[in-house]
Amino acid sequence: MENPAHQALHPYSGLTPDVVLNALESVGLQCDGSLLALNSYENRVYQVGIADAAPVVAKFYRPERWSDAAILEEHAFVRDLAEREIPVVAPLALNGGHTLHAAGGFRFAVFPRRGGRAPELDKPDTLQWMGRFIGRIHAVGAAAPFTERPVLDIASFGEDSRDFLLAHRFLPDDLLAAWTSVTELALDGVRRCYQRAGKVALLRLHGDCHAGNVLWTDSGEMRGPHFVDFDDSRMGPAVQDLWMMLSGERAEMTRQLGDVLAGYEDFCDFDVRELNLVEALRTLRLIHYSAWLARRWDDPAFPAAFPWFNTQRYWQDRILELREQVALMDEPPLPA
Repeated sequence: MENPAHQALHPYSGLTPDVVLNALESVGLQCDGSLLALNSYENRVYQVGIADAAPVVAKFYRPERWSDAAILEEHAFVRDLAEREIPVVAPLALNGGHTLHAAGGFRFAVFPRRGGRAPELDKPDTLQWMGRFIGRIHAVGAAAPFTERPVLDIASFGEDSRDFLLAHRFLPDDLLAAWTSVTELALDGVRRCYQRAGKVALLRLHGDCHAGNVLWTDSGEMRGPHFVDFDDSRMGPAVQDLWMMLSGERAEMTRQLGDVLAGYEDFCDFDVRELNLVEALRTLRLIHYSAWLARRWDDPAFPAAFPWFNTQRYWQDRILELREQVALMDEPPLPA
C-alpha cells in the first residue's frame, strides 16, 4: 500500500503563527496576538484575536484545490444569501472590498466569529426550522448556476474516487477483489437510482449540509440555525442538502423527512422523484470520503487525526457498509 506521508514537507508546514498574524494585518486588521486553531482538515482555520474588537475567523485555503474564480463564486453566493437575511456566515469585505486575499504564499478569507451548538435533529420543530432555511437557500441557489464550481455526480464522487484508490494502491491485496466487486455493485445501484429519478433539476447547494456545519443559538435576534462553511458548495440535486438531516431506521427517517419538507416547501418546491437519490447520494459520499482521506494522506494532519484509516479493519468495514448500501438502493424510496 502506498503511503507518501512525510516524504516531503506539506505546503501547510509553512503556515506558522507569524504567517497567520501577518496575513491578517496585511488586510488592515490589528491582531492582539491570540490565535486558536479550529477543527478543520481540508483547510486551516483559526480564531484570531483583534485589538479592541471581536475576534474573527480566518480560513487559509488548501493550495491548488480551488481556483480563485471558484472561491470567489462561492463567496458571491454566500454574500447574496446574507444580503437576503438568510442566516449564513459570509466572508468579510476587507482591503478595498475584497473577500479573497493572499499573503505568505496562501490565499485566505476572513469571517465574523459566530458561536452556537449543533442542532438537535431529533426534534420536529428543529427539523422544520432547518427545512425552512434550506428552502430559502435553494430558492436563491436555483436562480442562477455556478459556472466555476463542479457538479456533484456519479463520475466525480464515485468513479473518480474508485479509480484514485485503485491507482494509488490503498487497498490491502487480500481485500482488493472484494472491495472492487462491491464498489462496482454499489455504483451500478447508484446508476439505477438516478435512472429511476429521471432528469432532476440541478441548483447551487451548500453541498455538505450536515449538523457539524450548522451553528444553533437559543436566544436573541440570531436565534435558530446559522449555516457555515460553504467550501464544498457545488451544483447538484436539492435532496443533497436534505438527506444528511435524516438518520435511524426507515420509519424514523420518514418522520424526519416529513418535518424537513414541511418547512422546506414553505419556500421552495421539492421534486419527490429526488427521493430515489437519497441512498445513492449516501453511497457516493461513502466512496468519496475514503478517496478524500487517501488524497490527503500526504498532509501530516491526516494520519494524526485519522489513524484508523487504511487499516485492515477500515477496509473490511467499508466492504460491509457498501454491501448494506447495495441492498438499501434496491428498496423503494422514502415516502414524501
